[in-house]
Amino acid sequence: MKTVVSSADAPAAIGPYSQAIEAGQLLFCSGQLPIAPKTGNLIGEDVSAQARQVLENLGAVLKAAGTSYAYVVKTTVFLTDLNDFTAMNQVYGEFFSEASPARSTVQVAALPKGAKVEIEAIALKPS
Repeated sequence: MKTVVSSADAPAAIGPYSQAIEAGQLLFCSGQLPIAPKTGNLIGEDVSAQARQVLENLGAVLKAAGTSYAYVVKTTVFLTDLNDFTAMNQVYGEFFSEASPARSTVQVAALPKGAKVEIEAIALKPS
């Protein structure tokens, strides 16, 4: 059985998808963009500011599902420029400091709304 998870503290989906799907003890979070939940506007000019907003949005979805960053087991980071890896990684480390999740980082040609970074995650639901 699957359950749709959503949070008003994260941007609404900009297409036919859910912010997250809970399936048993797993939570599959859709990629989050650096969008302000209240305005729908892209936040930040540089990848550091954008990564911070992305991770705050992800945190809101995790919270709505009753979990947190501590239970994230896998992330995928999408960057439009791998030269931004170090700056993104510094912000990422502020949110995942201990027992960091497994991660893949890839460069993509473009992201919706002209974003520089998008992050998706898989998390456990605490018992």
